[in-house]
Amino acid sequence: MSTPRVLPADRGVAEAAAVLRAGGLVALPTETVYGLGANALDAPAVARIFAAKARPSFDPLISHLAEAAELEKLVGTVPAAVAELAERFWPGPLTLIVDRPAVIPPIVTSGLETMAVRVPDHAATRGLIAAAGVPVAAPSANRFGQLSPTRAEHVVAGLGAAVDVVLDGGPTRCGIESTIVDARGDRPVVLRLGALPVELLQEAVGPVLVRAGSSGQPVAPGTLAAHYAPRTRLRLATDTDPADGGVSRQGFLGFRGCPAGDWAAVEVLSSKGDLTEAAARLFDALHRLDGAGVDEILVESVPEVGVGRAINDRLRRAAATWT
Repeated sequence: MSTPRVLPADRGVAEAAAVLRAGGLVALPTETVYGLGANALDAPAVARIFAAKARPSFDPLISHLAEAAELEKLVGTVPAAVAELAERFWPGPLTLIVDRPAVIPPIVTSGLETMAVRVPDHAATRGLIAAAGVPVAAPSANRFGQLSPTRAEHVVAGLGAAVDVVLDGGPTRCGIESTIVDARGDRPVVLRLGALPVELLQEAVGPVLVRAGSSGQPVAPGTLAAHYAPRTRLRLATDTDPADGGVSRQGFLGFRGCPAGDWAAVEVLSSKGDLTEAAARLFDALHRLDGAGVDEILVESVPEVGVGRAINDRLRRAAATWT
């Protein structure tokens, strides 16, 4: 499989911006995961995202802006709660739901009259968006339903020449996707758990509802029951039966360590029990286990607090692919 051009993120912005303006695809680093970007105002370019990822047309995309001030210019009047969250958490791993403006083609939102939008906390990518002069639609830069990419090499291995340019910004800082919130109503609703913990949202705006799942057409990306999965079978461990004697080569993904056993490969998310470190390492560790030649990956959950809720959400969705 041929490979795309890989450019250093700090020196490739001008070239990548030209690719976006010409209707091409650019894999870009963010603080969460690598995104597969196209000009959000260019419907044929956005269609290339769906084709490259083999993404179903019913799953909407997130559009990225260079600065929070661009939101009102793009969509017009912004609800007060949306504006408050944008001011508090942008740039950062928070995606907000707004009404879709006419300038955004329906393919970006999968025909929905709402749009997901955020400002990434990555200087090179914000510079890229500013240089391109357009909002950038960018889901994760991987084949649909598979592990999210947190390094440029994950993008190259997964998508190859379907991408025109990869901006290599090194490993991503957060390691899991943004939190998605619909704050247009009386009470903010979390549609996808992510790198911004629910507790921080509640400190800013008070109680929020968590409705991180979907039936029928998704109203936000990353909310299908089965998602984020490696090619290798993945199973959630239990306290009573962590290992499966019927599997000859078993890999293990642990939070702080692993139980005794004849494991073919082991990855530990954080030996010191740091959930932020665990999130940053999650997909990278799963990529390594997926390439280790094991027959099954057994994973243990992490504490269900803070960003741990989002980690467990990803693990449950990955395991659902194999049930």
